[in-house]
Amino acid sequence: MVNKTRIAALLLLPVIILPVAACAGNKAKTDTAYVARDVNTLYSEAKERLDRGRYEEAAIFFDEVERQHPYSVWARRAQLMSAFSYYMAQKYTESISSATRFLTIHPGNKDAPYANYLIAMSYYQQIEDVTRDQKITQQASDSFNELIRRYPQSRYASDARLKLDLINDHLAGKEMEVGRFYQRQGNWLAASTRFREVVDKYQTTTHTPEALERLVESYLNLGLPEEAHKAAAVLGANYPGSKWYHRSYELIQRHAPSAVAAQPTS
Repeated sequence: MVNKTRIAALLLLPVIILPVAACAGNKAKTDTAYVARDVNTLYSEAKERLDRGRYEEAAIFFDEVERQHPYSVWARRAQLMSAFSYYMAQKYTESISSATRFLTIHPGNKDAPYANYLIAMSYYQQIEDVTRDQKITQQASDSFNELIRRYPQSRYASDARLKLDLINDHLAGKEMEVGRFYQRQGNWLAASTRFREVVDKYQTTTHTPEALERLVESYLNLGLPEEAHKAAAVLGANYPGSKWYHRSYELIQRHAPSAVAAQPTS
């Protein structure tokens, strides 16, 4: 969903590779078997793989830093680097797990906003198209909202707000897709419920004009002309030149020719 190179600049802001005192003489294997190594060697191995774009291998070594040296000054940084490396490897479940572990152990750390951002972005990258279940989309929305709530002045909050606009448009698109399905089935009550959700909850999205027009259609078919007129009035007041208002005007005239409705603008 997002260009990985573009987002990496923001993701890398707090990720400062700590200097190592010595480089490993022999390249370590990336299996998960426990082989005791000093902290400098492990961190050097992790950094070398990260620099080469071998992100999953880097994450494994960063995890080893934390596992073998949990009380060292390296462990906290290794947790974040592990989360970042898993993210770059598109291992989003693992990235969320690493970042969540960091927040659990260091909730007040200065890099907590970054860890929250990694969690939100990991959900965001997994968003499916509107024909699929939107559980992940809602989790991304909840995570970005939590980031904004807790760290409104952080460097990540502005990007979170932009992502939320896109997420809300996506969620509204899902409601529209389901509502149109109900319309095709002639289930006007269920359809109106979906379109009402878009108007009430996602009114700033691009789907609102269509949702209002389809509410007009649904209410007319339910025998609720007054509700149809109200929806048409809102549509005319906010989107007077849109094709959706023209359609709603024609629908009302067709169903109730004597009804008073504002003439759509040309």
